[in-house]
Amino acid sequence: MATSTRRERPARTLVILGVVIIAMFGALFAGAKWSNGTLVPKLALDLEGGTQLILQPVTRGNQQITDQDITQAIDIMRQRVDASGVSEAQITSQGSGQNRNIVVALPGTPSKETLDLVRQSAQMFFRPVLKIGAPAAGTPDKAAANLGTPANNSDPAWLTQDVLDTFATLDCTDPKNLSGTGNQSGDPAKPLVTCSKDGTTKYVLGPVDVYGKDLSSANSGLKTTQTGQLTNEWVVNLKLNASGTTAFRDASTRLVDLTSPRNQFAIVLDGLVISAPRMDSIIPNGQAEISGSFTRESAATLARQLNFGALPLTFTVQSEQQISATLGSEQLQRGILAGLIGLALVVVYSIFQYRALGFVTILSLAVAAGATYALIGLLSWTQGYRLSLPGVAGLIVAIGITADSFIVYFERVRDELRDGRTLPAAVSQGWSRAKRTILASDTVNFLAALVLYFLAVGGVRGFAFTLGLTTIVDLAVVFMLTHPVLALLAKTRFFAEGHRFSGLDPSALGARTRYVGRGRVVGPDEPAEGGEPERRLTIAERRAAANAGSGSTEGKDA
Repeated sequence: MATSTRRERPARTLVILGVVIIAMFGALFAGAKWSNGTLVPKLALDLEGGTQLILQPVTRGNQQITDQDITQAIDIMRQRVDASGVSEAQITSQGSGQNRNIVVALPGTPSKETLDLVRQSAQMFFRPVLKIGAPAAGTPDKAAANLGTPANNSDPAWLTQDVLDTFATLDCTDPKNLSGTGNQSGDPAKPLVTCSKDGTTKYVLGPVDVYGKDLSSANSGLKTTQTGQLTNEWVVNLKLNASGTTAFRDASTRLVDLTSPRNQFAIVLDGLVISAPRMDSIIPNGQAEISGSFTRESAATLARQLNFGALPLTFTVQSEQQISATLGSEQLQRGILAGLIGLALVVVYSIFQYRALGFVTILSLAVAAGATYALIGLLSWTQGYRLSLPGVAGLIVAIGITADSFIVYFERVRDELRDGRTLPAAVSQGWSRAKRTILASDTVNFLAALVLYFLAVGGVRGFAFTLGLTTIVDLAVVFMLTHPVLALLAKTRFFAEGHRFSGLDPSALGARTRYVGRGRVVGPDEPAEGGEPERRLTIAERRAAANAGSGSTEGKDA
């Protein structure tokens, strides 16, 4: 009874792989020409250097700085930096007790937005607006001061003479008043005189109505109308916790009926007003929307700042300087040299062990190296990935992992030839057995890299990342290149007839006895049914046998 088998198309598989690799390099070249991408992957702090900031904690009322505060601050800073697309950053603590600082080292030349994420503590408050004025400094208004005890946070009684004097003399056109550091936030229980973030307006704000710690989440997106239509206005959507929902409901209830500008509430980030929208309705469900002159980037940046919560401490920048590479180009060159030596040894071993078949290994390694380079380049451009020295070590280790997959496959094929199969049948059967071993081995390697990546920090994560990436590349190359190429070579005369330099000569491999049916086995040179010794099949006969699913090399009866 004939058995139907799925017909393999090795040529089509090779074409698909070629198209994918060409597309990756095409995207890499396009990014270098028309965007901010580069043809060479970006390097991490240990190989390129970067920017180092030393941040000093600032507390109110001489409060004690705990280890938990420092640890939480480092975790939040790392989340912010990672979310901005910068990898291989180093964030550590320095010193002890009340003299502990946080040292942040960012590779390369980080953007202003990324530096702001580190410099700013992202303390957010919702304060009611009491007074708005032009940004320049002016003369205090002596007749406008109010006396009396304020009834609520929006009461004009907060506008004392001292507050008005501070408001009048504040110059929001002076850059030093727009630094946006946490110590500008003021006492939450008292009014605050401050500027807008862009320096175009100055404000007198009432005491804090809602605290940033009551924010559960924040995300950015295009504004949606009540009918479900998207607009072109970028907004930041906020969701508050239970206490924040109650406080925001009470504040919105008070503000909604007041006259301008007291019907506005200011979102204050690190002492500066980033938005001061009107309260058009009562918000009872704790879901608010910040709108204004946001761009896609500024809305996303604000959402990231707020989404990771307020830091437990505020910080001042003690120093900011450029730092040189800790390892430098010499170590990188040595790492690359070590990889080339390892690659050369694998090539020499493959040629010695597998003769012409070893060139399939060389081709596969070359394609794997090219695919890995293209992937790292694309990740460097699109995701901010940076290659560190531990990452280079992961690439070197991957040479052995990739070569091991080829060896497993080739040895399976040679085992099948020793059992007397034709080369096409040996390739098919050997692949069926080898791919299970290769999948099991690479799965273990990938899981180990995955666990190491999530449990480690710093350079070790760079090693785990490249190890996991090259494991995936190894599987793709073995399945889409090595096996299809060997399947095509099995149809050529040089390999199919077992040339002594092919690496697939059955006699050189020591072909063993084989099963021929009816409980009988024969040697490689013995006849299957008596009479003449078995002859070597011609290429045409071997192809016919392979297409018919034959598993032996016994000759046909005359």
